[in-house]
Amino acid sequence: MVNIEATVEKYTCKYCEKSFRKLSTLSVHMCEKKRRYQQENESGVRLGMQAYLKFYEMTQGSAKTKSYADFVDSPYYGAFVKFGQYLVQIRAINVPMFITWIIKENKKLDQWTKESFYDEYLHDYLRKEHPNDALERSFTEMQNWADDTDKQFNNIFREGAPNKICNMIVNGRISPWILYNCDSGIAFLSGLNEEQVTLIFRFIDPDFWNRKFKDYVADTEFIKSVLLEASI
Repeated sequence: MVNIEATVEKYTCKYCEKSFRKLSTLSVHMCEKKRRYQQENESGVRLGMQAYLKFYEMTQGSAKTKSYADFVDSPYYGAFVKFGQYLVQIRAINVPMFITWIIKENKKLDQWTKESFYDEYLHDYLRKEHPNDALERSFTEMQNWADDTDKQFNNIFREGAPNKICNMIVNGRISPWILYNCDSGIAFLSGLNEEQVTLIFRFIDPDFWNRKFKDYVADTEFIKSVLLEASI
């Protein structure tokens, strides 16, 4: 007797090795490993892979031997991708620096998406970043605001909603390098209410930034000249 079962051609998933009788069934089959390979080019996955490589580089010195296949097979794939998606969601500033910081701080991987960690990193980073980086990012955010509101970008401190701008400040989108070095920025800060000042104070600490500007006179004068030329 002919074994009908044995004569049926089988189609096997190269990811999980599960077999199917029909090619059409295989084509719609979605196992976890196949899904991970199909997501390889997604922003959150790419950033998760970046964090994965940096982690192995800093803790074991073996990042050069790691491939995307290793990442897919890692039991920590989900945690790293979750972190990568978080970075995309919050539009993290200087992602490589944040990844390095959080590894150096020995934070637990399953807690890397805690808002308090990014807030701690951001507060420290904004005080140390190069003023040109702060200027470029602030100008980008100001132009985004102009595009959204159909206003001139250089009028953001004159015409922007105070709460919106305060949110930009605490998220690092607009730097004290800009706020304190143009007339409209200073006027904006002077017009804030107590609640708004309390919200942003950690990021605009006048004592710290006054010392910063005195220590970096050339940078401060350059920023002032750019802002003056832009009529901000």
